[in-house]
Amino acid sequence: EVESGRKEKKMSLVWLEAALPLGIIGGMLCIMGNSQYYIHKAYHGRPKHIGHDEWDVAMERRDKKVVEKASAPSS
Repeated sequence: EVESGRKEKKMSLVWLEAALPLGIIGGMLCIMGNSQYYIHKAYHGRPKHIGHDEWDVAMERRDKKVVEKASAPSS
């Protein structure tokens, strides 16, 4: 009975062997994602637009033209 109690105690802590590598992997994924976010934000001055497609690019070009036209001195 004493040996089976020891085995149960050892088996109940087996998950701890996987916790450290999983924690390291998860931490590294978080670090990589956050570093990409902050590098992009530092370079472009704003967070990355998720799901940025051709329509968004066209609307940015249109908005830029409208703003330039509105700020240009009228003749």
